Amino acid sequence: MKDKVKAAIIGPGNIGTDLMIKIMRNSRHLEMGAMVGVDPASDGLARAARLGVATTAGGIDGLLGLPVFSEIDVVFDATSAGAHARHNEMLQAHGVQVIDLTPAAIGPYVIPAINLEAENATNMNMVTCGGQATIPVVAAVSRLAKVHYAEIVASISSKSAGPGTRANIDEFTETTRAAIEKLGGATRGKAIIVLNPAEPPLIMRDTVFVLSDPADTAEVEASIARMVKDVQRYVPGYRLKQRVQFEVIPDTAPLNVPGIGKIAGLKTSVFLEVEGAAHYLPAYAGNLDIMTSAALACGDLMARRRMDAGIARGYGRLATEATV
Repeated sequence: MKDKVKAAIIGPGNIGTDLMIKIMRNSRHLEMGAMVGVDPASDGLARAARLGVATTAGGIDGLLGLPVFSEIDVVFDATSAGAHARHNEMLQAHGVQVIDLTPAAIGPYVIPAINLEAENATNMNMVTCGGQATIPVVAAVSRLAKVHYAEIVASISSKSAGPGTRANIDEFTETTRAAIEKLGGATRGKAIIVLNPAEPPLIMRDTVFVLSDPADTAEVEASIARMVKDVQRYVPGYRLKQRVQFEVIPDTAPLNVPGIGKIAGLKTSVFLEVEGAAHYLPAYAGNLDIMTSAALACGDLMARRRMDAGIARGYGRLATEATV
């Protein structure tokens, strides 16, 4: 029995092209079946064609019309939150597993270091690049103490943000905030993204501020260190920029958190850096690398589950149910 199933990518931009290269180089259970776009002059489509991958500039309708579509088991959507709803509806009708790299959040949020093995939905949302980088830290604190408020600031090079990323800025902040609360365990979350135009381009940097109940700082630091190692299993360039910083907020001088009120406790500050694998864009584009690496980890798991369940389309057995 073959150990790989075919995947398609919708969106041949920065994220989609990097993901294609990762699948071809590193995937355990996926192989490229098709690259889908809407611009016939797209560099990503041209690159896919040179690599022997079936391509179409006809969008989702073009994908469904490709002869290879009957063998596609997993589709990665790297377009926009607005387009994803239609894509998902059409793909679900064919029993295809969808991995969503847009902020649409139709399916459950998935961050491999937190909940990959626990989720088994037909549409999985990869949150955002900033969420993939920072929410594991919030979750690491939540393992030890109640988190009242968590704020993240993701700073990425302007050169690493393509049209899709720029079109989804509003959705980025809202989806990341919601995932901080859902997966990170914070009562209230806030997300900020900075597109830095500096030359030469700066590497992705992320700052995480967490306000929690009092906790042993050594235990918190150890929990964060374990989480960093978990992320590094699929994103080797993910690392702490410096040691975790702590500040005790006393009852006599609590912080006023909008929507919550005055809170005392432990403030934890974490400074991260994400270096990309430079599969498509240079190493400064860690925002690209962490998103596609997380998606690949998710896609590999779902492909394996489909094979184990005997419903992989590429085996000549069309999926007859919507769940894996």
